[in-house]
Amino acid sequence: MLKFLAKGLMRDRSRSLFPIMIIATGVLFTVLMYSWMMGFTTMFIRENARFETGHVKIVTRAYNDLIDQKPYDLGLINVNEKIEMLASEYPQMHWQPRIYFGGLLDLPDENGETLTQGEVIGFGVDLFSDSFEQELLNLEEALTIGTLPKERGDILISQEVAEKLGININDVVTIIGSTMYGSMAMNNFTVCGMVRFGVQAMDRGAVIVDISDVRSFLNMEDSASEILGFLPEYKESPTFEIADIFNAKYNNENDEFSDIMLPLRKQANMEMMINTLDERLGMFIFVFIFIMSLVLWNSGLMNGIRRYGEIGVRLAIGESKGHIYRSLILESFLIGIAATIIGTVIGLGFSYLLQYNGLDIGSMMKDANMIMGATMQAQVTPVSYYIGFIPGVIASVIGAIFSGIGIYKRNTAQLFKELET
Repeated sequence: MLKFLAKGLMRDRSRSLFPIMIIATGVLFTVLMYSWMMGFTTMFIRENARFETGHVKIVTRAYNDLIDQKPYDLGLINVNEKIEMLASEYPQMHWQPRIYFGGLLDLPDENGETLTQGEVIGFGVDLFSDSFEQELLNLEEALTIGTLPKERGDILISQEVAEKLGININDVVTIIGSTMYGSMAMNNFTVCGMVRFGVQAMDRGAVIVDISDVRSFLNMEDSASEILGFLPEYKESPTFEIADIFNAKYNNENDEFSDIMLPLRKQANMEMMINTLDERLGMFIFVFIFIMSLVLWNSGLMNGIRRYGEIGVRLAIGESKGHIYRSLILESFLIGIAATIIGTVIGLGFSYLLQYNGLDIGSMMKDANMIMGATMQAQVTPVSYYIGFIPGVIASVIGAIFSGIGIYKRNTAQLFKELET
């Protein structure tokens, strides 16, 4: 039966060409949009993990209550001891201390008087102990001019800040802030390089300093704002498992300075954003199924009218209406499979193209406050290879189910009469 129907569809292209074109187009856009949204989600998670959340984050309970303000005076102490403990208990993760601080960047003139000033966001990261942070932040790739810090007192500043304040390589700048205990702090740094991350929230005012310099500057010896943990590859379920185990052991609700571990999804509105992306993807696929079903329903009705003569012959030789109806649904299933394969192949081609050659949307993100990359890329996942079968096959079959109902509404005498004409 399948072979018979397949031959019929191949020989009578008027029955299959238009539905295949419609379904293949819908599948193409479904695969492309799914891969595009997966790329966006992956980029969103990756960029936030690199600069803000880690895969998990350890802070004090007091710090967590004011986490948007980055109150490093409520940060962690005895950090070296804690990192050794974490490395022992959770060896599958890499642990890095960080200090986030705000301050005023001052560029003096030749007389030592203030020439220009601007607000900056400081990142105290471990630049000298190992290369993990340099690789994580892609500092070599982000470097636009100059060199990476080679010794204490070196600082990286964003290209945008440098251009706005007129700062050049080897200029000595002063950062004015406050210590962990609230007193005023000032420290001189030598500009060794300028960076552009392609993340607007960072490029507007970030400065990168080795954490040892920041600890000395802010009077935070053996302290940190946060400790970030990174898996070799981000997976959501392990982060929740590790956080639950850690919090059960170390989190004390009665001690505001006890440590608490936060998985990525529970930070910085990430859960809302990821859920919204998942909902939009599901809605997108549903809309495609609905629209294609309507189009194919209409196509099936027109095709059914054209084939009333054929149906009359099949009834005349004793074929039941039910058998005819089922054969039409089976035909639509075959059309859906063929069209889905075509649409998936083309959609994957475009997806791979966008995966390796992203689109630069930096001009659209000048006022963005979220941590997002300026280059949008698709990501082809195993699901991309079969996601198109959902709208492709389902829409085709639904269209045939509704259009084929007309067979039962036509009486046999009328079909024979149409056959005679």
